[in-house]
Amino acid sequence: MPSATPHIGQRRSYDGALCTVRFIGELEGTTGSWLGVEWDDPTRGKHAGQHKGVQYFTCKSKSATAASFIRPTRPADAPQTFLSALQLKYASDVPTENGPILPEKQIVVGGKVAEEVGFDKIRRRQAQLSELKIVILDGACITSAYSQNTDREEHQTIRQTCPKVVELDISRNWFTDFGTVVDICSELDFLNSLRVNGNRFQNVIGDDKLNGPHKAFKGVKELELGETLLSWPEICHVASKLPSLTLLEIGTNQLSSLAPIPSAVSFTSTLVSLNLEFNEFTSLKDIAALTSISTLRNLHLKGNLISTITSSPSKVVPDFGKSLQYLDMSYNRVSDWSFVDALLDVFPGLTSLRFSHNPIYENPGLEDGTVSETDSSKKGTAASDEAFMLMVARLPSIRTLNFSKITTADRTNAEMYYLSRIARQLSTTAEAEEAQVLARHRRWTELCDLYGEPVVSRQQDINPNFLEARLITVHFYLAELASSESEVNTSAEERIVQIPKSFDIYAVKGIAGKMFGLPPLKLRLVWETGEWDPVGGFDDHEGDSSEDEEIEAERERRQDDATSLAGTSIAGKKGGRFVRREVELKDGPRQFGYCVDGLEAKLRVELR
Repeated sequence: MPSATPHIGQRRSYDGALCTVRFIGELEGTTGSWLGVEWDDPTRGKHAGQHKGVQYFTCKSKSATAASFIRPTRPADAPQTFLSALQLKYASDVPTENGPILPEKQIVVGGKVAEEVGFDKIRRRQAQLSELKIVILDGACITSAYSQNTDREEHQTIRQTCPKVVELDISRNWFTDFGTVVDICSELDFLNSLRVNGNRFQNVIGDDKLNGPHKAFKGVKELELGETLLSWPEICHVASKLPSLTLLEIGTNQLSSLAPIPSAVSFTSTLVSLNLEFNEFTSLKDIAALTSISTLRNLHLKGNLISTITSSPSKVVPDFGKSLQYLDMSYNRVSDWSFVDALLDVFPGLTSLRFSHNPIYENPGLEDGTVSETDSSKKGTAASDEAFMLMVARLPSIRTLNFSKITTADRTNAEMYYLSRIARQLSTTAEAEEAQVLARHRRWTELCDLYGEPVVSRQQDINPNFLEARLITVHFYLAELASSESEVNTSAEERIVQIPKSFDIYAVKGIAGKMFGLPPLKLRLVWETGEWDPVGGFDDHEGDSSEDEEIEAERERRQDDATSLAGTSIAGKKGGRFVRREVELKDGPRQFGYCVDGLEAKLRVELR
């Protein structure tokens, strides 16, 4: 048990808030001694070790508010040994012969104390420490395995007390050296999973107990070192002591780049899943060192700052090989479709991807990094559904996107929609720039071979002063009627006429009524845009999370409640993945030229 006298590097906690002592001494302009502490919660402090412009100490955290000065006389929480914390949590409130003992902290709901029913049995079972398989001692103020004054021959050891522990969580405690973790784990012969998140280990590489001959981690397959602020070499050093390591979680460690992994490290041939969430990587090149892990299958990069493949076009693109199949890239800063196109160059074996909450996914403009006015008007579900389809079309090998399984129909619909979007972009681009546009769409030739090359109709520049620029060529056709109450001509023959842009909708209906011999005010005009819109049901739910693609289940698809007219899907049936976009021209004085795009339009005439 460490001394109560504070010293530099000592771990303490005040009212449950963990900190590390970084400074002991006087402050200019004050009297008495002070402790300079770095809080584990970087939002709890007020500065980064300064007082009146003088820097007294530095913090491991990069936060500007991780530090505070407190008096040494402030009461700190009491430290514990591993065994005392175990007894306190699992065996301190066991029911006695006189009846059950209520927990120290009662649960109050609406001013009434909640009555616990059936927990006596659970407490009795947990109190049998020798049968415990899962032990969670997170934030228990543990400093050591045993008290320095304890004679192990007279008291039970950890091995005797809880010999069957398989999963151990000793996160956010007072450990300063990894040797204490070695002491605890060396007596747990069946340990499989170890979590030591939020501890502040010192001198990891030079730790004698960690480097000494021991078999403390011989069976540990899962290790969590999140929020420890360890460097990448220190993390590799610890992980190298676990010969069977398959899962490693090292999120929130301020990592910005990874140095090459030493060849002697064993986990390069055993690690299957790696979690690097909420670090500070800006490109995939920053994690190129991971390509040496031949067994890596799942990679979690959620919440980083990644926006590019490499920081410079001249740098070699990392290649993770065929083994890596699942990638979580959500909550990053990707704003360019070229990044998505290059994903399969970096991860050629990729089959499952999470990509939501990136700028390009929230505003899926077709051009690289740009969002057209039409696209930017789409919000929420409509934008994410469109992004879903564009990603499915651009990445032919993925089978799961944002936890949604991709069916054959999904892929066909998405690829045809993508093809039509490229054609739409080409129609607004000069023919001389066509090659430049197609260079941004790798699958153009492949998709044209599958579905046929779409017709690209380019509008020629017309002098706005000419009469031709003020007329819209309208293709009218009469829709088939559901009933034949009227003896009017119901032929679906197309009629073509040029109408001035300045005409209002009433005038356009008058022209249509005269052509088909129908009363104008009983007509309904529908502009068929020739474009396709998604109908929803693709994106993942907010806050959805998964650690491995093995547990990703296909969620129930939302029912299509779109009120789009006609509703004909590319798959040829109602309620398809996306529908033709059609717009009804409402009665009113608005000019016809503001209701349709371009100088040519197709209108369907229907009886109300």
